[in-house]
Amino acid sequence: MLRRAFLVAGVALIALKCVFADAPARAESKIVYSALAQNTVNKGLEFLQHQQKPDGGWQSEQDPPAMTAIVLKALVQDEKFDASTPAVKKGYDKLLTYQLENGGIYQDLLANYNTAIAVSALAAAEDPAMKPRIDKAVAYLKGLQWTENTPAGGPKGEKVADDKNPWYGGWGYGRHARPDGSNMQLALDALHDAGLKAEDPAFKAAVKFASRMQNLSETNDQPWTGNDGGFTYTPANNGESMAGEVVSPEGDRRLRSYGSMTYAGLKSMIYAGLAKDDPRVKGAWDWIRANWTLDENPGMRLGGDEKAQQGYYYYLHTFARALNAYDEPVITDAKGKKHDWRVELIDKLASLQQPDGSWVGEKRWMEGNPVLVTSYAVLALQEAQADLKEHPPRNPNDEIRSPNE
Repeated sequence: MLRRAFLVAGVALIALKCVFADAPARAESKIVYSALAQNTVNKGLEFLQHQQKPDGGWQSEQDPPAMTAIVLKALVQDEKFDASTPAVKKGYDKLLTYQLENGGIYQDLLANYNTAIAVSALAAAEDPAMKPRIDKAVAYLKGLQWTENTPAGGPKGEKVADDKNPWYGGWGYGRHARPDGSNMQLALDALHDAGLKAEDPAFKAAVKFASRMQNLSETNDQPWTGNDGGFTYTPANNGESMAGEVVSPEGDRRLRSYGSMTYAGLKSMIYAGLAKDDPRVKGAWDWIRANWTLDENPGMRLGGDEKAQQGYYYYLHTFARALNAYDEPVITDAKGKKHDWRVELIDKLASLQQPDGSWVGEKRWMEGNPVLVTSYAVLALQEAQADLKEHPPRNPNDEIRSPNE
């Protein structure tokens, strides 16, 4: 069966090359890439199914409940599965054993991280029976956001009096933890997936936090901000970037922008209702055009070559979800070259898939775990598939080609 799967993949790739060599209508190329994406997803989902534990979950004793949640989201977003599929139902039953009276879905630690990913997984099931559980979890998540309504109780007794505080509008890993861009985007993904509108106060507050993550002095009041339009990790506690920092020619401290947080920031602002002509959205888009790549997490290499692949699959998942939300399938980079992000992403992930259907990355941020990384990869492919369905080819003469041609 595995040999047959690889033969199918090989035929799809050969057909793909022939299609692009003749510069055909994009309608035909869309069909080929949709088939390649689905074949790649199928192998990934088959791998994930085989990793399910006897208790219905996917996490080991050391893993958080979010591991089960992220696999469930990948499974249930595929048309072959729904909430009633036995393995999926068993997984949801396991996940919901972690829901507490306060609405949170976690075990001991990482309350926001786990609850947010769980909400997205529950919402993806599209099962009305889960709505009361989702509503409780959403209320809990909104209570974790740092605003003037948050009671004092941070590690140093922090209290956010108003929106002038750099913590304002953010989320941390747990209750009263230091906020950061990763936890912010997970929380906003959850609220968006649960159906909250951009007008919700949680989104409006989050824009304040996201704006302070961005290297854009026009809209960021933090002293370390630059002007490349990209995003850092957090403005809290004098700011931090996982890509490191530099000293400007004028002697000022600057935090480096990097890919995963820039796409997270772009997506968060879109979910919050900001328009494409907003300077913050334009700034992020300009950074993306200037740093276009699917080979590494852009910007991270500036902190050392060994960092280039850190958070790579998290980056690809965030990249795909952000670009699907941005609603523009073809991007022109700073050098004038056009990229169909869906085509390039599908091609890249198909080339990186292991023989057993999994993906595996660098060890940092748990990307040495094939269950997590395979989930990221499948979810990214599903974003590309969704965008291909939403945006059929518009111009038969458009010469978007495979980057591996």
